[in-house]
Amino acid sequence: MRILGIDIGTKRIGIAISDELGWTAQGIMTLHRSNGQSDLGEIREIAREYGVEKIVVGLPRNMNGSLGPQAEMTLGFAQELREILGVPIITWDERLSTVEATKMLIRADLSRKKRKRKVDMTAAILILQSYLDSLARKGNL
Repeated sequence: MRILGIDIGTKRIGIAISDELGWTAQGIMTLHRSNGQSDLGEIREIAREYGVEKIVVGLPRNMNGSLGPQAEMTLGFAQELREILGVPIITWDERLSTVEATKMLIRADLSRKKRKRKVDMTAAILILQSYLDSLARKGNL
């Protein structure tokens, strides 16, 4: 089963995909946002191309666990994806995923310019891999 991982930002959307066995996450791309319908259409095409059966969307909770404006926007986007694609959408706590992704890219010695292009996709990889690891721990793979 292929699972799509998405990190939704205001300017960019990071996209990752699982392998067919659901063990590992690989980055696909960073989508530069234009408008909601166009963004949804591009994700729909990616989902069809890869035969996606489930989507994991990073939910940016506040540090106290509450939902702020960005989380509300993400939930709305996730609902639209659910309606368009008809596949299960899982929201996954992504607190500090972008910070962790940035640190990883700094350790990899990427320039600031390259980090900016890769950070959202790397965050999507981290979100999806975290979800896949949780499934493996529960024995659901």
